[in-house]
Amino acid sequence: MSPTPARRAGGTAARIAKIAAPIVLAFAAGMVAEGRRAEATPTEASPYAVTGELARVLVVMERSYVDPVDRDKALRGAITGMVGSLDPHSHYLSAPEYKDFQRDTEGNFGGIGVEVDARGDEIKVIAPIEGAPAFRAGIRAGDVIVAVDGAGVREAGLEKVIKKLRGAAGTKVRLTVRREGTRGFLTFELVREDIHVPAITHKRLDGNVGYLRLKQFQDHAHDELLRAAAELRKGGPVAGVLLDLRNNPGGLVDEAAEIADEFLETGLIYSMRRRGETLEEAHATSGGAFVSIPVVVLVNEWSASASELLTGALQDHKRAMVVGAATFGKGSVQTILSLPGGAGLKLTTARYFTPGGHAIQADGIHPDVLLESTTRIAGDAGAPALRERDLDNHLPPEGPLGGAPPSPRDAGTLVDGGPGAETLLVSDVPTDPTTSKDLALRTGYQLLRSKIDGR
Repeated sequence: MSPTPARRAGGTAARIAKIAAPIVLAFAAGMVAEGRRAEATPTEASPYAVTGELARVLVVMERSYVDPVDRDKALRGAITGMVGSLDPHSHYLSAPEYKDFQRDTEGNFGGIGVEVDARGDEIKVIAPIEGAPAFRAGIRAGDVIVAVDGAGVREAGLEKVIKKLRGAAGTKVRLTVRREGTRGFLTFELVREDIHVPAITHKRLDGNVGYLRLKQFQDHAHDELLRAAAELRKGGPVAGVLLDLRNNPGGLVDEAAEIADEFLETGLIYSMRRRGETLEEAHATSGGAFVSIPVVVLVNEWSASASELLTGALQDHKRAMVVGAATFGKGSVQTILSLPGGAGLKLTTARYFTPGGHAIQADGIHPDVLLESTTRIAGDAGAPALRERDLDNHLPPEGPLGGAPPSPRDAGTLVDGGPGAETLLVSDVPTDPTTSKDLALRTGYQLLRSKIDGR
């Protein structure tokens, strides 16, 4: 599955003017210094004063539990539970998990090169990466992976089976696949390779429209956008951009802000707040790659976090029309902190807001043109999409010092595609949006052409 959206600790966006409160600049160092003071002179107000209770419980467990207790495992469980009690997106990462997380944000890992959508008890292939092992073996978009190395998805669970898809380059993996129109199961024996997942795919469409699908905001996503822009312009001037953020789970906020800067000439991109105080603001600078042409953004229920930040900035500045379903509603920022021993901490440190002051958290971005459903996942076409507000222990739109949560935005114009319209899995690159059964793609393309033509 895709990495959880996060923010670089101490990361900067080179082309963006940022205004940050001093507390941000000292955040990581302040945690270390504070810990040292507490360790030297523990008091009742110090967190070290409550560790005695943890130690007493551990002693009782080690003395009285039915089997020998693995102390390290027990302590890791305690830390995991403590951090996890904060909200759904704060996590303690063991050393191996932290390494995996870093590889995800870099877009590099050992695997078979396939983009999947895992929901319920199915792992469905969105698209194999061209040239990767899955692509060469003949795995197709729409195939359903039912087992990996003999471990069935229903029996072993999604998380365990998905982890099995990855591994060291040169190691073998066996996939059992169900394919529509084929009797029985197909078996594929693959050898894992070092995989680089591109953040962006692009295509030049009829009418001088540049299509950009941004899969996630990983390292160098902004650089990839600039390269895609140059490629699109090799065929002549680009008259408009169709920016597809559907199924984009987010990623690095700095990358999202730099990409927003390519569409904005000036103005606020986002603000971050913690406990009622503004910690940081990012402002656009002049000279972006797409500042003077019309833009339509496609979103759906699984557009989250950094993709919502980008969409909100373009919508609030009236730089883009937004088409699709209301987004996921993850408006919190996670900072990644390294811990001694190679472990890491992914901690929610702020909420972010659009230029107009809209709190994305638990509300999301509401499209200008609303489509009730923009994607369909095999097996659960009628199931409502799970959003941030449906998660246990989710953060409210604003903290207790920030006043009452804002009223949800009104929905945009509802478009009914009619009985012949279908909503499909997001494909890598469209072929002909004018005849596509993908309602969001077709609607967005038609609206963009109208803007280009001045209608």
